[in-house]
Amino acid sequence: MEEQQYDLIVIGTGPGGEGAAMQAVKSGRSVAVVERSPRVGGACTHLGTIPSKALRHAVGKLTAVSRDPLFRQLATGARPEFPELRQSAAAVLSRQVSMRHGFYERNGVPVISGTASFVDPKTIEVADQRFSAEHIVIAVGSRPYRPPSVDFDHDRIFDSDTILDLSFTPKSITIYGAGVVGSEYASIFRNLNVKVNLVNTRDKLLEFLDDEITDALSYHLRDQGVLIRHGEECYRIEGHDDGVVLHLKSGKKLKTDILLWANGRQGNTDELALENAGLQANRRGQLDVDDCFRTALEHIYAVGDVIGFPSLASAAYMQGRAAASRIACGSYEDMKLGLIPTGIYTSPEISSVGKTERELTEANIPYEIGHAHFKSIARAQITGETAGMLKLLFHRESLEILGVHCFGANASEIVHIGQAIMAQQGEANSLLYFINTTFNYPTMAEAYRVAALNGYNRTF
Repeated sequence: MEEQQYDLIVIGTGPGGEGAAMQAVKSGRSVAVVERSPRVGGACTHLGTIPSKALRHAVGKLTAVSRDPLFRQLATGARPEFPELRQSAAAVLSRQVSMRHGFYERNGVPVISGTASFVDPKTIEVADQRFSAEHIVIAVGSRPYRPPSVDFDHDRIFDSDTILDLSFTPKSITIYGAGVVGSEYASIFRNLNVKVNLVNTRDKLLEFLDDEITDALSYHLRDQGVLIRHGEECYRIEGHDDGVVLHLKSGKKLKTDILLWANGRQGNTDELALENAGLQANRRGQLDVDDCFRTALEHIYAVGDVIGFPSLASAAYMQGRAAASRIACGSYEDMKLGLIPTGIYTSPEISSVGKTERELTEANIPYEIGHAHFKSIARAQITGETAGMLKLLFHRESLEILGVHCFGANASEIVHIGQAIMAQQGEANSLLYFINTTFNYPTMAEAYRVAALNGYNRTF
């Protein structure tokens, strides 16, 4: 069997694969990518980030109309059902696929259709064809974890992939798993006036976030009517024609119209024949990598969801670029991989970058806090989106910005101002930047000046 040879083969065309392929080809390497789905873009484009955020936006517009007396008078007709709201993402998906396919075409990167499997450490097979390369980047992503005890064939039991095909708007839902996906869907369904049970297997929501932010999220979800149950574990799930009963180990029984299982992800490595390359995934199908994203084999890299946390599209793209830069140039020092922001699209949304109070306390770093509550920001008062705050953590002596945490409307946009300052070296990364800079008025960016002054006053 004749082999086609490349400098780099990338398996997967999600954000991680795209970042690796584009970086490598711009560095003069010959690159091919493999995609098992009919269209490029990965789960991020077709099942995760893009469709769920488009759905959230559609629901948000509907909610805004229903809450505002001015627009409520203009609104006529019945409320749209879940499938109609879901359709709003179709045009976005089409444009995203077309754009991303164009990236590969313009850069002369062939897209090989089919499922890749290793023949040996430097050779893969796809649809009875063989391809070899000096380096390989595995960017196959992940899928919802499906325990064998849960009947996902039942028409009222869903995971985060299949929930997008829901054919009706339920009156009630139980979401098992209160991570990023579970919390986001809790907000979406509650904004559709669906009764929501959010079952958390841990003691707090989103424990990797700053404690004050998670407390605010819990308060606002409960204020919106979401019933949160912490520290619970599934005993069994009982599907019926008219609903689903979740039996918890604590003895509780929760019956709702549908159930969304949102408890964990599984790496898509089971069809790669990793043993032929001398690699082994963990029990969740994920690959271990070093700081350079190399696996146990120096010429094979892995990026994105297949390596686990933080499992963010933005992080995956930069990891892919970093891996390709390491392959082509030997380093990726210019990339700010230590300043990857977290974006969580609950209602209100959350975004953060840098250290939390917990981490700074454990490291014995003397820090101070600056707050800006959105209810005091003119732009928030104009838009009516006054829930939330901006929180700055900074070194008490040097005034270096150590962490930025935002909870509220447009948090995922607002955080990038702080991220840009944190990326500066020396005195350029200082609380004084926000104090001495003129911000447009009224804007949400002004919250940085308010928070900086609030924190600076604490240092005396």
